[in-house]
Amino acid sequence: QVQLTESGGGLVQAGDSLTLSCTASERTFSRYALGWFRQAPGKERQFVGSITQSGGRTEYTDSVKGRFTISRDSVKNAVYLQMNRLNPDDTAVYYCAAGSFISVAAGNYNYWGQGTQVTVSS
Repeated sequence: QVQLTESGGGLVQAGDSLTLSCTASERTFSRYALGWFRQAPGKERQFVGSITQSGGRTEYTDSVKGRFTISRDSVKNAVYLQMNRLNPDDTAVYYCAAGSFISVAAGNYNYWGQGTQVTVSS
């Protein structure tokens, strides 16, 4: 059982940057592909990006390409979501998730964090 804990959310202004962190409870963290998802009020959970076990490949949804960057640190059992040029459409609860392979589908991830709120004011 992998326990994931997100942190780093907050209230920022449009154009600002924010980095989210997600730490895992166990040393087998490196076995998992990791994904970031977000869910805005009244909307379905949306894929943001993902990173492979090795960190050698990342994928992003089109709306964040060029603005968001995912990285991972296997020593710290952590994955990060660097978010630049934030806009109000990025407002959501952000979740990290762990699974066997990278995927845009939330159902392919086995473990989830509790989420962290990101609010971008205009």
